Amino acid sequence: ADPNRDQSYFLFTTTQEQLDFLRFPLGHLMSKAETRALAAKYGLEVADKPDSQDICFVPDGKYARLVEKLRPEAGEPGEIVDLDGNVLGDHRGLIHYTVGQRRGLNIGGTAEPLYVVKLSPEKRQVIVGPKAALAKKLVYVRELNWLDGDQIDENGVEVEVKLRSAMQPTTATIFPEAAGEARIELHDAQFGIAPGQAGVFYQGERVLGGGWITREELIGNTASAA
Repeated sequence: ADPNRDQSYFLFTTTQEQLDFLRFPLGHLMSKAETRALAAKYGLEVADKPDSQDICFVPDGKYARLVEKLRPEAGEPGEIVDLDGNVLGDHRGLIHYTVGQRRGLNIGGTAEPLYVVKLSPEKRQVIVGPKAALAKKLVYVRELNWLDGDQIDENGVEVEVKLRSAMQPTTATIFPEAAGEARIELHDAQFGIAPGQAGVFYQGERVLGGGWITREELIGNTASAA
């Protein structure tokens, strides 16, 4: 019930079979304070346990170290280039950068602020550009988990969509693509969309499903940004 504790973005992969028996016995409580008060009332040791701000298996918050352990190549240095391929500097490993990032690029002297527009693991490049280059209106997802009926209507479905866990939902129309894939046409361009993030569909408080972002582009472009 507390929108600040909503976990639906991360639960979109839940299957219909799992939903048939899944229960959230604390979901009706309006705040974490109520939960803590009940824990204290019943003498539970976790009543005063600090909130977790990180992934439970990365307690020190050093995510880059975990990724480097799993994918050592992501920690290898490479080039920072602009949209035309001009080398602007060097980076210390793709694991230290994310789409939409502006700070920490260490490529001063440019006429306008530059942002990370794309990461290219194949070339070990961080591609940067102006903020306008981050604006996208077309997003594709795969491994679609659609919970609202058998399939998405081929004429499109009006939804709200979240492309990052912390963003406010934005309006869009979704269309079916190949098996297990969908196309999201955003009504307003969004910034900082990155392949690998989830696109989760809502109608009000109801989760319709979602998928994993594979690429994003401006409507009308033939070359994807992935």
